[in-house]
Amino acid sequence: MLPQTLLQVAYCAIPFPKQLPYTCDKLDDRLMTYSPFFIHGADRPSRWLITCDHATNTVPPEINGGDLGLPREDMERHIAYDVGAYEVSKHLGEILNAPVIAANFSRLVIDPNRGEDDPTLLMKLYDGSIIPGNRHADAVERERRLYMCYRPYHEALERMAGLPHAVIVSMHSFTRQLRGRDPRPWHIGVLHTPDERFSRPLIDRLEAEADLCVGVNEPYTGVLPGDAIDRHCTSHGRPNALIELRNDLIADNAGQREWAERLAVILQDALGESGL
Repeated sequence: MLPQTLLQVAYCAIPFPKQLPYTCDKLDDRLMTYSPFFIHGADRPSRWLITCDHATNTVPPEINGGDLGLPREDMERHIAYDVGAYEVSKHLGEILNAPVIAANFSRLVIDPNRGEDDPTLLMKLYDGSIIPGNRHADAVERERRLYMCYRPYHEALERMAGLPHAVIVSMHSFTRQLRGRDPRPWHIGVLHTPDERFSRPLIDRLEAEADLCVGVNEPYTGVLPGDAIDRHCTSHGRPNALIELRNDLIADNAGQREWAERLAVILQDALGESGL
């Protein structure tokens, strides 16, 4: 049995209301100061659902005292979270009148965009940086983090994804250049599975923008068994797309708002073209 402190912070121990009144602005009184996810606009009526798996670089206080032993500059770069993606997601949700759900733990704590059996679920080395707080993380520690952070987020996401006719857009960002690698040319990437009902019209619409270099299943593949899209979309036949924005383009509020406004129009156009 897990310690009482974990039961206090684990949202999965709290019954989840069907109508989703919970928002990150009004936390349920039963929650402690830490929650593993945020929800914005739970009652917004749009068909869209915006998700953000790597929204924050938060290390919960119960994980290594809230510090993975990395310098600030590492915790503020792409290895710890998707820079700018959360802010774009929130702006996009407001424009589309759509709910937004975002994970509130660093991908270095445990990666919500990996399957539970994925070897990269709990990273000990990432883009040249050793993660001291993960060095001795064993199976027990891995299970503790799954229980505290990963599973509550996915349980909440699944409840939201199950709303009728939902079209799911997963927002991410990528670094322009990994250490020791060539610069990446794309401004935006769309990762997709063989289900292209929505992703193909979205790619076509983006490629019609003369000033954009669009990556198709770049800089990563869209087929990753057990990831968030596979778990909540592919396995249920839900239309979806995963969008990767280059993080230097959304590093400040102006860029975040500009991209949210631009994407809102493009997404609506693509949905119209899809006939969904």
